[in-house]
Amino acid sequence: MNAEKGLVYALLLLFLLQVSTCLDILNQNNTLKDGNLLVSSGKMFTLGFFSRGNSSHRYVGIWYSQISEQTIVWVANRERPISGTSGALSIDSDGNLVLYETNGSFPVWSTNVSSALSNHSTTAQLMDSGNLVLRDFSEKMIWQSFDYPTDTVLPLMKIGLNRKTGLNQFITSWKSPDDPTPGNYSLKIDATGYAQLFLYKDGNPYWRAGSWTGDRWSGIPEMTRAYLNLSFVNDPNEVSIMYDVIDASIITRMVVNESGSLRRSAWHDRDRRWIEFWFAPKDQCDYYGKCGPNSNCNPYITGQFECTCLPGLEPKSPGDWYLRDASAGCVRRGGVSVCRSGEGFVRVARAKVPDTSKARANMSLNLKECEEECLRDCSCTAYASASESLGGSGCLIWHGDLVDTKTFADSGQDLYVRVDAIELARHRKTRSLSQKAMVAIILVSILTALLLAGFFLYGLAIKKRRDRRSHNPQVSDMTSSTYFNGPQCVKDRSDEPRGNRDVPLFDLSTVASATNNFSVLNKLGRGGFGSVYKGVMDNGMEIAVKRLSKHSGQGVKEFKNEVRLIAKLQHRNLVRILGCCVEEDEKMLIYEYLPNKSLDTFLFDRPMTTNNDWRKRFEIASGVARGLLYLHQDSRLRIIHRDLKASNILLDAAMNPKISDFGMARVCGGDQIQGNTNRVVGTYGYMAPEYAMQGQFSIKSDVYSYGVLLLEIITGQRNSGCYHMNPFCYLIGHVWELWKGGKCMDIVDKSIGNTYSEEIVSRCIQIGLLCVQRYASDRPTMSTVVFMLGNADVVLPFPKQPAFIDESDYNGNIQLTCNETCSVNRVTITAVEAC
Repeated sequence: MNAEKGLVYALLLLFLLQVSTCLDILNQNNTLKDGNLLVSSGKMFTLGFFSRGNSSHRYVGIWYSQISEQTIVWVANRERPISGTSGALSIDSDGNLVLYETNGSFPVWSTNVSSALSNHSTTAQLMDSGNLVLRDFSEKMIWQSFDYPTDTVLPLMKIGLNRKTGLNQFITSWKSPDDPTPGNYSLKIDATGYAQLFLYKDGNPYWRAGSWTGDRWSGIPEMTRAYLNLSFVNDPNEVSIMYDVIDASIITRMVVNESGSLRRSAWHDRDRRWIEFWFAPKDQCDYYGKCGPNSNCNPYITGQFECTCLPGLEPKSPGDWYLRDASAGCVRRGGVSVCRSGEGFVRVARAKVPDTSKARANMSLNLKECEEECLRDCSCTAYASASESLGGSGCLIWHGDLVDTKTFADSGQDLYVRVDAIELARHRKTRSLSQKAMVAIILVSILTALLLAGFFLYGLAIKKRRDRRSHNPQVSDMTSSTYFNGPQCVKDRSDEPRGNRDVPLFDLSTVASATNNFSVLNKLGRGGFGSVYKGVMDNGMEIAVKRLSKHSGQGVKEFKNEVRLIAKLQHRNLVRILGCCVEEDEKMLIYEYLPNKSLDTFLFDRPMTTNNDWRKRFEIASGVARGLLYLHQDSRLRIIHRDLKASNILLDAAMNPKISDFGMARVCGGDQIQGNTNRVVGTYGYMAPEYAMQGQFSIKSDVYSYGVLLLEIITGQRNSGCYHMNPFCYLIGHVWELWKGGKCMDIVDKSIGNTYSEEIVSRCIQIGLLCVQRYASDRPTMSTVVFMLGNADVVLPFPKQPAFIDESDYNGNIQLTCNETCSVNRVTITAVEAC
C-alpha cells in the first residue's frame, strides 16, 4: 500500500512539473526544456525554443501567441545558439535565469545579476506585455528582458540611456531572416548635445529620426501622440523614449530588419497580416548627410537635383555639384564670415532640423530671445524651436556646420539660418517681389474667374436653347463629360455602339496632381510603352497610372486595345481599370493600385521568397487559371491574352492574383479559338512554339504560357534561367528530365520549406508539363486545368515531350519572327510595384 501511494505521489509530482512549464512562471523547482512552453497569463506571448529555416541551431525566444506566423520579438542566446534539442532553461542556485546545453559545464546564456541572491528563491514570469521578468523573494524585479531588446520594440519597452548605471537600451537587426545573430543595423539614442534617435549601420549614422519636438521625433512626421501614447524623458538620470497603444487590443511593434529598414506595423487579425504605418529610410533624402554639410535635401523637386545649399551658402565643389555629387556640402558665399553688422536670419520652412549633436538647448527662451542670443554668439549658425507642442517654446541653437537637413512636404519645423547683410537684403527683396507677384496673380485670377463665369453662363444659355430645339439623345451621349467609351477615348468609334459608358475620364491635371507631377519617386516601373506611376487621389484612393510614352514606337494600338477590352471584363482575377486620360499628347490608363507588387517579385526576389509558403503559391496558380478560364470561355468576348507571364500577374493586399496588361490581347469570335498573325508579340520563353515560329495563336497558346508560369511558381526559378548541370538549358527541359527520372521533387523551391504535400506538388508539376506539350492539340483547355487543380482524385494523363527540348527546336528562328513588340528580356510591359 505504501509503495502504491509513493507511486501516485511521484506521478502527481511529475504531472505538476510538466503543467508548470505551460504556465507563465518558472521557479527553482522546474526546468523549461526544449518542447515545453511558458505562456503569459493572458495568452499574449509565448516563451520557448525555436529554429529558423533549415538550421539545427536552437534559440530561446519570445513570440506572439495569437499570431499564426511565428513572429519572434526577443531572443536570449542570439549569439550562442544550441545545437539540437538538448537545451534547458532554469534558475540556478544563485537565483539567475540560465540556459544550459545538456552535459555542458558552463551556461550558454545567463541573466548574470550581480547582486547576492544565494539562499533566496527567485522566479521568472512572462508578462502579457512580452516582458520576461526575474523577481527575488520579496517580489522585487531584479532583471527584465525589456532592458536587453533584440530587433523589436514593443509597447512599454524603453529605448534609451540610463545616465546613472550606463545601461544602454537599443535594438539591433538580425543578421538574416533565419539568423538572429546581431546584424549591421542598430537603433539607439545619441545623448551627445541635444538627444536624438539614430539608425546606425556598422556603427556609422545611417538615418536620423531627429530630436524630440514634444510630440514626436522631428524626422518622423507620422509618429504622433494622436495614435500613440508617447513618453520622452530627458533628465540627469536618463534619456529614453517609450510608447504605448491607446487601444489595448491593438498588437503593434517596431522592428529594424536585416536590410536596414525601420518599420512600425500593427497586426490586422481579419486579414492575418501586418499592416505598416510607416518605415524609414523611405527616400534618398532620408540617408544621413546625403547632401553634405550646410545643405538641404528636398525629395519633392521634380526633375532637378534634390540637394540645394542653405541660404547664404554655395557649393564647396561646384564641379562635383554639377555631377550631382554633393558630399562636399556648402560654404559661405564668397568666403564672407559671420559676426558682421546687418546680419539676420532667413527662414527655411518645413525642415527636418539639422543634426543636434552640436546644438545647445535652452528651454526658457522664446524664438525672439533665441534670435537675439544667436546674433550675440559669433559661432551660432542657426536656431529653431525646441518644442512644437508648447507653441514653439524653447530654443535650439546650432554651432558649426548644419548637417542632414531635409524638407518635408507638409510637416517639419521652421529653421532660421544665419546670413550676412547682403544675403539678407537680397532675400527681403525677393520676398517683397514675391508678395507683389502674389497680389498680381490673385487679381488676375479673380478677373479670369469672372470672365470664365460669364462665358460659362453664356454657353449654358446657348445650350438650353439648342436643347429646346432638338431632343436627340445621341447628341447628349456624345457631349457627356463624366464618362466615355473605350473607342471614343482613342478617336475610333467605328466598332463600338454609342452609349457604352464603362470607364471614367480623368483630367490631365488630376492625374498629374495625384502622381506629384509624375515624380520619379512615384515611378513604379517602365516598359516598352512608357512608365507606370503610383498616385493618390484627393479622396485618398491609391491608383496606378500607365503613361504611354510620346516617343514610343509602339503602344498606341496596344493602348486602344487595352481600353476596349479590359473595360468590358469583370473578374476578381483580372486587374480593374478605373479610368483613362487622353489630353493633348498624353494617353494614360488608370488602374487600381495593387500593393504587393508583381508575381515575378514574389517568386524571384530572394528576400521576399522567405515569406511565402505552398498554400499561397497554389492559391495564386489557381486564381490565374480561373482568370484565364474567364477570358477563354466565360466572358462576353473570347480573349486570347498572348503575353501571360509572371510580371503581368499583380498581387493585391490579400495576395490575390490579377492578370494585367491586355495590350497584346486578341478578341476572337464566339466560336473561334485560334487565329494567325504576321506580327508576333509577347515575351520569349512564355510563347508557344506554333505561335513563336509560325504566328499561329489560340487559346492553347495561353495554356502553354500558363504551364510555364505554373512551373515557375513551383520551382521559384525563371524559365529563362540556365541549368548547367542539365544538357537542356531552360527550366522546362530541366523539369522534364527530372520528371522522367522520377526526381521531380528536386526542383521544388527550397524557400517553401515543409509546407507542402509531395503528392499535390508532383501533381501540379504534371499539370504544368501537360500544358507545355509540344503540340497544341495535346494541351488541355483552361477549364480542364481548373478542374485538375481542384480535384485531387482525377487521374492525370502522362505528359508528352514539351516544346523547345530538342536543339533543332531552338535554332534562332524565333528571334527572326519577333519585331520590336517582343520582350526579349525579363522586363514586363506593365511592371506595377509598391514604393
